[in-house]
Amino acid sequence: MGPGPTGLAGALSLAGALPAGPPLLLDTVPPGGDALSHGRGLDCWEVRKHNSSEWCHFIWSNPDCRLDGGFLDYLNGVFCVFPPQLLPLAVTLYALWLLYLFIILSVTAEKFFCPNLSAISTNLKLSHNVAGVTFLAFGNGAPDVFSAVVAFSDPRTAGLAIGAIFGAGVFVTTVVAGGIALVKPFTAASRPFLRDVIFYMAAVFLTFVVLYLGRIRLGEALGYLGLYVFYVLTVVLCTCIHRRQRGDGLAPPGPWEPEMPTDVEEPEPSGTNSGDYGEEYRPLLPSRETSLRILTTALSPLDYRKWRRKPWYWRLFKAFKVPVELVLLLTVPVVDPDKDDLNWKRPLNCLHILTSPLLCVLTLKSGAYGLYQIQGVFPVWGLVTLVASVLALIIFITTSNEDPPKYHCVFAFLGFLASAMWINAAATELVNILRTLGVIFQLSNTVLGLTLLAWGNSIGDTFSDLTMARQGYPRMAFSACFGGIIFNILVGVGLGCLLQMTSSQPLVKLEPDSPLVWVLAGALGLSLVFSFVTVPAQCFQLGKAYGICLIAYYLAFLCVALLTEFRIPAAFTENNAPCARSHWLCPRPAPAAAGTIRDTASTSCHKQG
Repeated sequence: MGPGPTGLAGALSLAGALPAGPPLLLDTVPPGGDALSHGRGLDCWEVRKHNSSEWCHFIWSNPDCRLDGGFLDYLNGVFCVFPPQLLPLAVTLYALWLLYLFIILSVTAEKFFCPNLSAISTNLKLSHNVAGVTFLAFGNGAPDVFSAVVAFSDPRTAGLAIGAIFGAGVFVTTVVAGGIALVKPFTAASRPFLRDVIFYMAAVFLTFVVLYLGRIRLGEALGYLGLYVFYVLTVVLCTCIHRRQRGDGLAPPGPWEPEMPTDVEEPEPSGTNSGDYGEEYRPLLPSRETSLRILTTALSPLDYRKWRRKPWYWRLFKAFKVPVELVLLLTVPVVDPDKDDLNWKRPLNCLHILTSPLLCVLTLKSGAYGLYQIQGVFPVWGLVTLVASVLALIIFITTSNEDPPKYHCVFAFLGFLASAMWINAAATELVNILRTLGVIFQLSNTVLGLTLLAWGNSIGDTFSDLTMARQGYPRMAFSACFGGIIFNILVGVGLGCLLQMTSSQPLVKLEPDSPLVWVLAGALGLSLVFSFVTVPAQCFQLGKAYGICLIAYYLAFLCVALLTEFRIPAAFTENNAPCARSHWLCPRPAPAAAGTIRDTASTSCHKQG
């Protein structure tokens, strides 16, 4: 484990332990070394170069193979617990667990994190525009931002953050935007499109400069966050001007009402009762339910009437989500401003007073704070349990099942914190398992970030945006492609690096060791320039030709990125080193054995053509 979190990191409680260690190497290339170099700390990628009998010893003796944070030691599991013959089985299990982690992130963000953010924006009386570019953007980008913050907290996984942020940006602005144009040709909104693309290009340019300089200082990290604040103010100002031109005036603040559903699945509240299924299922005469029945009904993640109507593949996917939803229902309160009772479930909410604080202390820094013993006698989790139990008992006695208390809005903040801790814990496991897969297959963190992590975090946005386009809202879906990822890059990089800094070291070094990082930055910038030029050239009328061009561009980018990762161009140039004259090529000599002198005169060149 690295050193404890800084004051800022501890206050935000985003990533647990955020060590301020060595420079963040965005892409670590496995260096050469011998089998006796364990003490000098070889790169963990070297483990596959040794005999299988030495794998476990290498993992245990090499400091680079220690995973900071997380509850499971994946490297120890695959190289020490599983025998070498069962390595394919271990990889299969890890891949399935990786998919399940994406499900956990999706369910937590969609059904618990976003609703509580909506309730908070309602209580703060924010307008829909401000809520959309702040709280709603935070809710939609929570998996990306938390993954970036966790990845930046460890120098060895910083490449995952850059790869995921840039990779998701290229994916969303090409595949998703192109898919929308293919599904439903439309005319884009000119001013929002130009505004978002300009801000996104500014964010990419700022990141390119930071990578070129090889470091990010406190002012530059704050500049990321300041640019996002400026973007929010610009959105609000543009909306006000547009409405004033139409003569509509400002929309009064009111309950948060999304313009349309953003998922194929019908919205399911976390706690359901007979009144949620429509008028035909309402009881004719109102009756008071017992606390036990309210608790059991609220803890049921299944709607049995809906279950019977759905196809088999929906039921199969729902069966995988039920355990996650049940645990989340037990630990995360949800406040729903659209319901008459604000989703007040007195026995369950009183239980949340106990379970939510326990969740926070047991997941923060992988449970290190919760298991800490005060004066070596009493654990922190025991003190939290005692205080929370007394508070829950007082609330249960002083409230009723029918009417929510005046302070019920506080549960939205508690639910926000608890769901954020769940997302952070899942993101930590996600980063650790991706790093483990990188060690197994000897892949860099950057390529894992731009593929698996970027695809996993973007799959929900892809389906929701394409569904939105099919339902007749292509302009809204197209705007979401560019608006959402601005939050991810500005807040993900800015906040991730800011939490890494300390008072003694207000600097984070970013040293890209592979050209893949530059391929990513260049591809993202080029895709934005392409859209910035071609969309106005088509008078903002986007059709299938535009969509095909974007998807073809992404496929070409992916090929170039993978060729760069596997160093195929480098291998070609190494095997055919240029001689003194440009039209001559000479084969590069093989490395000489130790203690011998290579005869350079024996290396001959052959003429091309």
